[in-house]
Amino acid sequence: MRRVLNMSRLSPVQFLVCAGLLLGTTIAVRSAFVDEYKSGILWAEPKVVAPGPIGGPPSDAIVLFDGKSLAKWENGERWEIKDGYAVSRETGITTKDAFGDCQLHVEWAAPAEVSGEGQGRGNSGIYLMGRYELQVLDSYENKTYFDGQAASVYKQHPPLVNACRKPGEWQAYDVIFTAPRFDSTGKVLKPASITVLQNGVLVQNHFELLGGTFYERPPAYEPHGPTGPIHLQFHGNPVRFRNIWIRAIPELESKRP
Repeated sequence: MRRVLNMSRLSPVQFLVCAGLLLGTTIAVRSAFVDEYKSGILWAEPKVVAPGPIGGPPSDAIVLFDGKSLAKWENGERWEIKDGYAVSRETGITTKDAFGDCQLHVEWAAPAEVSGEGQGRGNSGIYLMGRYELQVLDSYENKTYFDGQAASVYKQHPPLVNACRKPGEWQAYDVIFTAPRFDSTGKVLKPASITVLQNGVLVQNHFELLGGTFYERPPAYEPHGPTGPIHLQFHGNPVRFRNIWIRAIPELESKRP
């Protein structure tokens, strides 16, 4: 003789257990008759990249400065190298190679001895494609205009937060940059964009640049090629740099049906 389970006579705990078993059985039976969705896109297998130590460089990165030589930079011989870092002096330096969409890692430190204020304190800059500046500045308890402080896109967008460490301490920028796209007439098809983490803190979140970054005039785009150099600015302060590397960001290959 088959017994019928009377759910009304179960304790709350027994009721929940039975309900869960029934629901699981229903889902299992239903899923057996449902086809799995597949996009049909044939993706290339993602390349294996060894991440390397904390702070990198990953195995597919181009090391631009390893603490020993600035041979990959124009005017690199004019900066001082000691104790695994380079000190900015005399002039800016520019990579001999050009880059487009990229992941860039730069570590920098403002002078430990505080001198000056505002834009005159630990000032430098990282120019992507030689024309889009990510500001370097000692912004630890140092007031200046917000779109000119550390981690700002210069004269365009302040950082979301001030994540600066004390003067003399090492700071890290991790940058994801997408180059702008132009048509054959020089019209902007897609603006440049930038995401930045400073010391592990998100400070720029896919900000779309309004054009080149300038001190004396509004931002504007000027047509250029798909790649350009990285430039480190000398602004009169002995800012230190170390552990600079870059990765090209390729598009994944795929075939559609």
